[in-house]
Amino acid sequence: MRVPLYQAKAEFFRMLGHPVRIRVLELLQHGPVPVRDLLADLDIEPSSLSQQLGVLRRSGIVVSIREGSTVSYALAGGDVAELLRAARRILTELLAGQNELLVELRQNDTSLPPVSSGG
Repeated sequence: MRVPLYQAKAEFFRMLGHPVRIRVLELLQHGPVPVRDLLADLDIEPSSLSQQLGVLRRSGIVVSIREGSTVSYALAGGDVAELLRAARRILTELLAGQNELLVELRQNDTSLPPVSSGG
């Protein structure tokens, strides 16, 4: 029985729905990265990283590369990097919109403290 496209998409996004997996994909955007470097950047237990890399590998989003005793991971294709860039653009727009709404709310409600410019 064929899985409907919307269900396949939902499963794909559910697979991406873990902060460590997203961070791994971000780290792999510029090329292969050895597991030891991923561990240093992520500050998680090796077993946890192995589990998350396994999910990404089974989904076909990343591939492992063995060179001697070093195992590195790389994105299987450039589309994943583009998806991450699109997510960043969408989040930037959403957060900018929320900040604009917050500014407007605070301007219209004198009981709320003013929005700090952060600098």
